[in-house]
Amino acid sequence: MKINKILIAILMLFSINSFAQGGRLLKEKKEQIKSMKVAYITNELSLTPDEAAKFWPLYNAFEEKQHEIRKQKLKGYMDRIDDESFDNLSEKEASTLLGQMESTEEELHQAKKKFVASLKGVISSVKILKLKKAEEGFNRKLLQQYRDKRPRR
Repeated sequence: MKINKILIAILMLFSINSFAQGGRLLKEKKEQIKSMKVAYITNELSLTPDEAAKFWPLYNAFEEKQHEIRKQKLKGYMDRIDDESFDNLSEKEASTLLGQMESTEEELHQAKKKFVASLKGVISSVKILKLKKAEEGFNRKLLQQYRDKRPRR
């Protein structure tokens, strides 16, 4: 989960930089990352062409669902607790916000459970476990590439 948050932060940094350049670079960078991820996961799972044809539509739908949940809900929470208002939250407001965040995390968890259940008819349980490892490996690789390109201070 920590790696996913780091990846989101990296993508947000790419976003900020890309919006300054009209968004074109953002789209290109997202497509490049997606292509790298598809190749990495396909290789790590050793997907057959038949498995890949069934796997990727499910995976892409799940990724989109996760993105939408995060975009709609988690971003809304974070917008409400910017640096200035964060210290001014009452205990009741903080408790309500925390409950909403927990609900969103539960929604993400349920989406993941549904996704895994749908995968069971497409790829083996071993490959489903390898998927988790491959996603984490890809995220680490992406983070390392970012760190390698970052200017040194």
